[in-house]
Amino acid sequence: MRLSTIERNTKETKITMTLNLDGTGNCLIDTGIGFMDHMLELFAFHSGFDLEVKCDGDLKVDSHHSVEDIGIVLGECIKDALGDKKGITRYGAFTIPMDEALVTTHLDLSGRSYLVYNATLSTAVLGNYETEMTKEFFKAVSDHALMTLHINEHYGENTHHIIEAMFKSFGRALKEACAIDEKNKDKVVSSKGVL
Repeated sequence: MRLSTIERNTKETKITMTLNLDGTGNCLIDTGIGFMDHMLELFAFHSGFDLEVKCDGDLKVDSHHSVEDIGIVLGECIKDALGDKKGITRYGAFTIPMDEALVTTHLDLSGRSYLVYNATLSTAVLGNYETEMTKEFFKAVSDHALMTLHINEHYGENTHHIIEAMFKSFGRALKEACAIDEKNKDKVVSSKGVL
């Protein structure tokens, strides 16, 4: 079972997260940010990963530290749960339509972090979630999972729909990349022999 539990405690946030890459999409999420909870629930469902997240953050300031640190811990959990990456497909891509919005995620579990993020979010705040933090969340995931991640909004108007399509497509693409290729289950998919 590819499972990771990580705790991160700073003066700004206290986070405990458990990620099971071989789960069934079960989740238990409590971040104090309703929209973030919703997005992580969608990520768990569409990835098929089991995910538990508890975050106590300095929300009296804003959502910045909580959202970014959740991204850091999720990236660390992904990297830890993947281990030596033997047998994984490595690459994933998925496009999600969400009403008027269309978003594609491509990713490579390459061992190299890089984020390409193209999106226009016209609404600044959803509940107590600052929408500009969406990019910071995915940058934190990419940096700490050592993942090349490209997220592109093709078009859209409703900010909620655009971000929701991001999290769903990210979950589906990551599910594909983490899947075990039975024909190559004892190999690392890299000409260098390491990811």
